[in-house]
Amino acid sequence: MDLLLNGFAQVFHPSIFILIIAGVIAGIVIGALPGLTATMGVALFLPITFGMDPVAGLLLLVGVYFGGVYGGSIASILLNTPGTPASAATALDGYPFTKQGKAGKALGIAVIAASTGGLFSVFMLIFISPQLAQIALDFSAPEMFGLAIFGLSIISSISGGSVLKGLISGVFGLVICTVGMDPMTSYPRFTYDNISLLNGLNFIPVMIGLFAISEALVIMEEQLTGGKGFGKIIASYALPTWNELKKLWGTILRSSGIGTFIGIVPGAGADIAAFVAYNEAKRFAKKEEKETFGKGNPKGIAAPEAAGNALTGGAFVPLLTLGIPGDAVTAIMLGALVVQGIQPGPQLFETSSELVYTLFSGMLVANVLMLIFGLVGIRLFTTILKVPKNIIAPVIIVLSVVGAFAISNNYFDVFTMLGAGIIGYFMKKFGFPASPIVLALILGPMAESEMRRALVMSEGSFMIFLERPIALTFIILAIVSLVVPLIMGQIKSKKAKAINE
Repeated sequence: MDLLLNGFAQVFHPSIFILIIAGVIAGIVIGALPGLTATMGVALFLPITFGMDPVAGLLLLVGVYFGGVYGGSIASILLNTPGTPASAATALDGYPFTKQGKAGKALGIAVIAASTGGLFSVFMLIFISPQLAQIALDFSAPEMFGLAIFGLSIISSISGGSVLKGLISGVFGLVICTVGMDPMTSYPRFTYDNISLLNGLNFIPVMIGLFAISEALVIMEEQLTGGKGFGKIIASYALPTWNELKKLWGTILRSSGIGTFIGIVPGAGADIAAFVAYNEAKRFAKKEEKETFGKGNPKGIAAPEAAGNALTGGAFVPLLTLGIPGDAVTAIMLGALVVQGIQPGPQLFETSSELVYTLFSGMLVANVLMLIFGLVGIRLFTTILKVPKNIIAPVIIVLSVVGAFAISNNYFDVFTMLGAGIIGYFMKKFGFPASPIVLALILGPMAESEMRRALVMSEGSFMIFLERPIALTFIILAIVSLVVPLIMGQIKSKKAKAINE
């Protein structure tokens, strides 16, 4: 406890505190822009920290990381344009909330859930990080395959009104995943001698196209046809009431636990945590509530935001205790630590305990600052809804083009995004959900590569997935998640027929 208090004393030194504030604000802005993820933000700020004091440099990166993960929810809620992959799950209920004239409530729920999830995960990091890291050591190829399959099974929960259309979208996403080099043999598949396709289709441009460009095309169509469009949405600043928040605490805490757990598994990301938490929120919801998911349910906002931000602290567990990065951002953080002459691992808590606990204190402060800036900024964020739709659509397209190009400075990603936008537009017209495609693009490559690695381990025997308890548990949960919505759909249709007759 003394080390933590000393850490707070260092964090509130003006020079360090200002850096944390700057990092959080920069992260929120970066996260809100389509295509500019938290990973990219931390990578951009990394060179700045080389000449800094280790504590100051690391806490600047922490601020960018935490702010970037939350920032994606802003554009996701207001414009149906996910700023980060994780915020694609938030868009499922966040944007319908905005269309109901409750943008302030949606943003308030998002930042409160995000900061709570972040604080929860940091406390877990402080008090039980060695035990949590030990769990991560039990994960190998079979367990990662089970986690990926469980994630893919969520498709049935995010399919909207038609599970069949959701499954078709998911299969389409899995087909797209096969483009590029074979993960085990590096043999080109479906590249048609196009060098740009060797690494496959980057899911971020596809996601931007499916959500942002398709939404811009819909807005433009509404303007041309004289329909009721985006400009008619009321820019409400009202925050969620205490009674509304009380109903969400169970969802927020459960999702925070899910995010922290997934965070400690090396290779899993905030996008996986967000979709899994969304699915579990829907599973635990009351029967009458389940129908409102995808139409503006506050739990559909709280769950992915709490889980996505809880992953931030969880991802530091294997990094600090084992020297293994939990996700792409902590891989960059590992580089930052090494550059500063700090070697993460079991001895870190003994050799650099003062630095570690100062880092913990800074993480707690960064999450509180994120809450403050998120709540204070709601009035500013929601002013975007006052912008006429004939202006907002071109702005979305320009930001999307810039974001897609910035990922790898490649025009091919821009064309990919535009193509995905046209496909997304027609999907909206015919009632096909876009989220299953994004989920498949995220988890498909992981499922394929981990399955094949597991089969190499077992010399071709599929029994390896049934003999390992964690992998088997995930597979059973996947079957339940996929089958139950189908059964419930059949029961409802039979009841409807009986009532009509």
